[in-house]
Amino acid sequence: MNTKLTLNIDQNIIEEAKSYAKNNSVSLSKLIENYLLSITTKDSKKTKISPLVESLTGVISLEDTDYKKEYADYLSKKYS
Repeated sequence: MNTKLTLNIDQNIIEEAKSYAKNNSVSLSKLIENYLLSITTKDSKKTKISPLVESLTGVISLEDTDYKKEYADYLSKKYS
């Protein structure tokens, strides 16, 4: 059920929001509704990780690696 809501918002913010909504092909009402839904949903604080990403977690060990030196060595070999 949709209900009308009246808000008092700074004119500049309204114009920017309208522009954003237009550029993203969504109505301003839907944009605000989605925002309010995202901050009021209890599960929104817990980001769900896909099984694929979870299975890849910890696969690569990156401890004690000097990334800049390794990259510089790589570039040096590549362009020598």
